[in-house]
Amino acid sequence: MKVLMFGWEFPPHISGGLGTACYGLTHGLTELKNMQVIFVVPKAFGDEDQSEVKLIGANQIPIGVKNFQFADTEKSMEYFEVDSLIVPYMNEEEFWAAKSKKLPRKSRFIETDEGFKIEFSGTYGANLIQEIKNYALVAEIIAAQNNFDIIHAHDWLAYPAGMAAKKLSGKPLVVHVHATDFDRSGGSVNPTVYSIERDGMEAADKVITVSNLTRDTVINKYGIDPKKVVTVYNAVEPVEEENTELPHKGFNEKIVTFLGRITMQKGPEYFIEAANLVLRKMNNVRFVMAGSGDMHDAMISRIAELGIADRFHFTGFLKGSDISKLFRMTDVFVMPSVSEPFGIVPLEAMQFNVPVIISNQSGVSEVLEHAIKIDFWDTYAMADSIYGILNYPSLSEHFKQEGKNEVDNLRWVNAARNVKEVYEALLT
Repeated sequence: MKVLMFGWEFPPHISGGLGTACYGLTHGLTELKNMQVIFVVPKAFGDEDQSEVKLIGANQIPIGVKNFQFADTEKSMEYFEVDSLIVPYMNEEEFWAAKSKKLPRKSRFIETDEGFKIEFSGTYGANLIQEIKNYALVAEIIAAQNNFDIIHAHDWLAYPAGMAAKKLSGKPLVVHVHATDFDRSGGSVNPTVYSIERDGMEAADKVITVSNLTRDTVINKYGIDPKKVVTVYNAVEPVEEENTELPHKGFNEKIVTFLGRITMQKGPEYFIEAANLVLRKMNNVRFVMAGSGDMHDAMISRIAELGIADRFHFTGFLKGSDISKLFRMTDVFVMPSVSEPFGIVPLEAMQFNVPVIISNQSGVSEVLEHAIKIDFWDTYAMADSIYGILNYPSLSEHFKQEGKNEVDNLRWVNAARNVKEVYEALLT
């Protein structure tokens, strides 16, 4: 079975859990018998791991060819590949020249480089909606140029691309909901994003959600038929043993870590309030907030206001070995998310024998048993949990050992088997 899969990011170029989950699932699928994955991203950088997956960058695909020169004459012919309604142009002069021609009413004018390729940033910038539209346009060409059995689109950014590929090929479409705008916005939904999400879910033959929490949102907030929505939980990649020594802390104190985007969805303010409560009871502890986001400066201001700046460290965005180094120094990991469709980071922390505290408002709380679960807003319960793990060695040791055993069984190949079953049901 061959899968044409559309995503927005792929390691090592990731900004959060979406890229990590996409990589984990594709890796798991390729471990299964007779499974092949073509993974498409808006922008391929060239340093991605392609040992097990064929990676295509939409930025590498020409959308048209102009002025074909015949070898034996001076005649030339202008034509466009795949879609005659796509009209590429490279500069303002070419745009107005093309506009002056008699072209079909639905012609699409697309700015390209000299190779007739569309430039993509591959990020989440101000031009995001236009890049999503361009991605869908190139998806038609990719679908026409490749053989596949099923289409799989990850999150709203890739839904239009998946829909375009389905329209051209007629092959079944699976959309994978890693998060919704209700999670990201705290309820203040962007109408444009909501519309893209709903259109993708309605067009899909099957919708995969990463938790039952997300499944309920898809059914109740987007009006999707429950019969076509199935939950497949995320997993975690096995940790490669490192021979490097543990980084030296430079102080004989405990470390409590928050790692994630510093945004409303992740609840960083609740982490700070709980930290302040802990520091009233003990002072041999430091708190680390690793990540970046629009609440970063506000969190620094709040820490200064509380007078605990000397107990806090901000690392900025971390990835790769920097994350593993931080976990190796961490005594407690806290994920106080306000609305978390799943949450892979606690699984990663547990692999390093770190006790974790997670919010009841996270999808991963449906999976984990050996984690302390609190409501994100209950900062007193969060503080009590942090204090207990730091001060009672037997409690800490219990969560270290049992948590590590539990997470070692949460493998991407198992998630991939569940996804393959979804594919097979659509193809039979």
